[in-house]
Amino acid sequence: MSSFDEREKGFERKFASEEEQEFRATARRNRLLGEWAANLMGLENVEDYARAVVRSDLEQPGEDDVLRKVTQDLSGSGLAVHEGEVRSKMHELLAVARGQLQSGE
Repeated sequence: MSSFDEREKGFERKFASEEEQEFRATARRNRLLGEWAANLMGLENVEDYARAVVRSDLEQPGEDDVLRKVTQDLSGSGLAVHEGEVRSKMHELLAVARGQLQSGE
């Protein structure tokens, strides 16, 4: 195997590792977002709602399905939380999730 092939394989492994890490961070962000929303809505079973938010991300590519679910659920609960606020919280919690994964939490 040439050094070029070895370098290419190394880049592929690094890319795969980074993609897996980002997938985990997104799933953790969705769980944290679900916990945040469940607490705002005063739900008793926070973990069930957080799992539902994580599952909603599997419906379509991207984060719009999660954004839509949480925004609609908050609105349905009578809370005046705008989509922009939920999107902002998603970005904030993604940074938190990445930090937790890097620190081994």
